[in-house]
Amino acid sequence: MNPLPLPAGEACALMGPPGSGKSTFARQHLKPTEIVSSDFCRALVADDENDQSATGDAFEVLHLIVDKRLARGRLTVIDATNLRSSDRAWLLARARHWKRLTTAVLFDVPLATVQAQNAGRDRVVPAHVVREFHGLLPTVDQLHDEGWDAVHLSSTLTRRSRTGR
Repeated sequence: MNPLPLPAGEACALMGPPGSGKSTFARQHLKPTEIVSSDFCRALVADDENDQSATGDAFEVLHLIVDKRLARGRLTVIDATNLRSSDRAWLLARARHWKRLTTAVLFDVPLATVQAQNAGRDRVVPAHVVREFHGLLPTVDQLHDEGWDAVHLSSTLTRRSRTGR
């Protein structure tokens, strides 16, 4: 059961450092076609989701897919770090263009937990990068100020999903 109240056509950004649980959450609660993953797009263009040299091309593909889905009124969930306001601004602009609601899901996971989860992944991101990205976590107020229609904390959603909501 999806603990997020996401109607058709909505644009949703999962936000958090590598290892915070974004992709796991998406796989557990969403249809595969609703998820647009930067890692998957990197693999599409370079045959390797770890190839950071392909990031620019990967985001061109991601933007194209997101725009086409929003134009068709399909639920679109962006699985990327989304930690820089400049990265989020593009999605907000495209959602507004297509007259779609927006939801931000902030993965408010403690740094120690993120580091432990990252260490247990197949694709380990260097600890200094995880720490840097964790330091970029926006606040709920920042996200509201940017114009997100709804903001959810992953810690709250996790509790709700365990109680059956």
